[in-house]
Amino acid sequence: MKTLIFIFFLYCSNALLYGQVLSGSVVEMNSNIPVEYVNIGIVGKTIGTISDENGRYTFQISPEYHNDTLRFSCIGFHSYSVKISDFINMHNWVVNLEKREYELAEVVIRPRKVKEKTLGITANSLSSSWRTPFYPYEKTFLGWEMGMLMKSKKTSHIKEVNWNIAEFTYDTIVFRVHIYKVLEETKIEHSNKAVYTPRTKYENILENSVLITCTKDAIKNIITVDLRHLNLVVEGDFLVTFEYVKISGNGEFRYHTKNSPVFITRHFIGSSRWTGFPNWRVEWGPGPSIWVLVDVES
Repeated sequence: MKTLIFIFFLYCSNALLYGQVLSGSVVEMNSNIPVEYVNIGIVGKTIGTISDENGRYTFQISPEYHNDTLRFSCIGFHSYSVKISDFINMHNWVVNLEKREYELAEVVIRPRKVKEKTLGITANSLSSSWRTPFYPYEKTFLGWEMGMLMKSKKTSHIKEVNWNIAEFTYDTIVFRVHIYKVLEETKIEHSNKAVYTPRTKYENILENSVLITCTKDAIKNIITVDLRHLNLVVEGDFLVTFEYVKISGNGEFRYHTKNSPVFITRHFIGSSRWTGFPNWRVEWGPGPSIWVLVDVES
């Protein structure tokens, strides 16, 4: 009897100290179809996870966050937010996400001439190679994005997104590709500080998740994502990022960078895991060799 009482108090003390483990699933409302790779996190905190390919999730929340808000978000769906204490009391942690309907923009048809152009950094084997900034903790950084701002003064039709890879030895990494248009532009100048947060606002132009599965047997020099079927058109500058949503096995992931004595490259790192939209920080250093193939108005 004393042993049972001891085990009970040990369990209670661990729950108070380490928090409660929440395990459930995310499904599409009205159909119960699992929603894969949903960003799940505490708003304003760097705490969260991502659902797997079957919509399942498991994570632990300590009592200090019970008054905070938990948010579930994914491209193509309306986000769902709930107070954590209320969510815990539900006991049934199946979350229903509602599909998001998009209004079609006005289409203006006019004769035009276009030319193919490459934007971004196309550094390859002649450039220096760097590990991701999350190495060796890639698995704990699920939901984080890394990318480059593509500079364009004209309207671009995005055809391909590419990332030049130096070394890929993981069994599998699943990336989600994001394309953001600039909503409110703030001039970003080089600073002595290595990291700071820009005030520029961005909006994702994708209506559904674009996922790409990379394996060590298939990825040798480059990751290429064909976006022609989406007919993506953006005016002016746009941000292209790759988000880690699943990592299997152990290994290294290195990317090529622009070959420069000082590696002055502006690149973006952020996460929508805990806010529902990325909170970007700009880094000056060895940024990824990410480039896009576009058609622009000539």
